[in-house]
Amino acid sequence: MTEVEELRETAVAESIPESYLRYTGRKALIICLVLLFTLLLAVYAINAGSAGLTPLEVLSTLLGMGDSRLQIIVWNIRLPRVLAAVAAGVGLSVAGCVMQNLLRNPLASPSTLGVSQGAAFGAALAIIAMGAGSIQSTSADAVIINNPYLVTVSAFVGAMLTTVVVLFLAQIRGVTPEAMVLAGVALSSLFTAATTVIQYFASDVQVASIVFWTFGDISRASWRDLGIMAAVVGASFVYFLYNRWNYNAIDGGEETAKGLGVNVERVRLVGMFVASLITAVLVSFLGVIAFVGLLGPHIMRRFLGGDHRFLIPASAAMGGFLLLASDTLARTLIAPVVLPVGAITSFMGAPLFLYLLARGYNRR
Repeated sequence: MTEVEELRETAVAESIPESYLRYTGRKALIICLVLLFTLLLAVYAINAGSAGLTPLEVLSTLLGMGDSRLQIIVWNIRLPRVLAAVAAGVGLSVAGCVMQNLLRNPLASPSTLGVSQGAAFGAALAIIAMGAGSIQSTSADAVIINNPYLVTVSAFVGAMLTTVVVLFLAQIRGVTPEAMVLAGVALSSLFTAATTVIQYFASDVQVASIVFWTFGDISRASWRDLGIMAAVVGASFVYFLYNRWNYNAIDGGEETAKGLGVNVERVRLVGMFVASLITAVLVSFLGVIAFVGLLGPHIMRRFLGGDHRFLIPASAAMGGFLLLASDTLARTLIAPVVLPVGAITSFMGAPLFLYLLARGYNRR
């Protein structure tokens, strides 16, 4: 081997890790930018509102130097709402990202497959029929959860009923992605009808409260609720990130994944189980919030591709940003009237998702 050939091989060997570092560095930079925007938006969300707070007052209150009025506004009202929006957005977006991979369906998400509607039915049943929640006559705090564990378990059962049907259609019957979405529409209608039947036998105040609750509302989350949601979402995120290589293998096809030693059936079953648990917990506390689990992964997939080493944390960051932005818009758009955040996410999500479809899902 000549000296020129040795130098050429050395240059190639050195260029591979350098290009790979640039490749991963760009993706990490995009994730960090989304996190930075989310942090800036969180500061604005805490500051925005009818109380007329200044950024300096918010900062001093967060550091424990504000008066009693500022402490109540920031620590009891604004900060739990902001953190709950981020936690819920992270959970829904990560659940949607994993569902899209496990079902090989780009349209899969907790809301499009009927999982959210099944969880809402279970939660409504626990609140009205099992006495797990107290019904208020005002729009503020329309439903107060007295027994969050019973509501969560009931919501989880409803979510799992939908998940079992979806897994049966995907794995046993081998339906197409389009047919799976149609099945999700049918399941959504079924559980919506079941929730309507429950409301039919409820009082007027209960019906109004449950309808308001199903709109999706971040403001009802307390510090206790936030702790439960953060624990479930955090543990699920760690599990999903641990299985990132398995999801990458499944992207190449089931036979390829099995050839690489991945137990596809077990990974799919446990992954859908965890995604349903996230959905059940969030729906039981916040109501139905659509489109976040669909849009977060799609937006970041256009920037980062399908590598789940980066797509999972990127989807989490984008989901938190989207829901926090939607909730902030709901509070400030026609203040002092606060709109349901579920309506805002639907208004924002439907046009953006149609745009993504028009641009083409597979083109990156």
